[in-house]
Amino acid sequence: MQARTVGPGHVAYITYSIVDSTGTVVEQHDMPIGFIAGGRSGLLEKIEQALLGQPEGSRLEVSLAPEDAFGERDPGLTFTDDIENVPPQYRRVGAEVLFADEAGETRSFYVTHVDESSVTVDGNHPMAGQTVTCVVNVVSVRDATAEEIATGLPADGGSPLMQ
Repeated sequence: MQARTVGPGHVAYITYSIVDSTGTVVEQHDMPIGFIAGGRSGLLEKIEQALLGQPEGSRLEVSLAPEDAFGERDPGLTFTDDIENVPPQYRRVGAEVLFADEAGETRSFYVTHVDESSVTVDGNHPMAGQTVTCVVNVVSVRDATAEEIATGLPADGGSPLMQ
């Protein structure tokens, strides 16, 4: 029997790792996640395009420039304030701070630097500005149901690499 390939109207299950430029794995998913090819998959476009036509059991590496993955770094999303203005629970590297804009939309910022007089927070994704490699394994492929195609989601709730 010939292996099924990833294509429009199919549900594909993948595992993946994201590797930074030093070869360090920064994210890894060993439990298969599903997406519907050719639909509203939520996968990063370059990854989905690379997966089209790939058979079950295949492994591929996709290099993602910042604009294809986590975006360029925006220096306007980095702020430093006097430590006295920062509540104690946020005076540690890695602390998450939620800020809301005028429209009520929230964004996560992370404390990236603390010294005796200041705290710096950064709203950029930790991988922003970096080229990364996504190593993807195609675990299985099956036909999507009409309902799955209509909703754009696998019936079993696959959770793909989101944009």
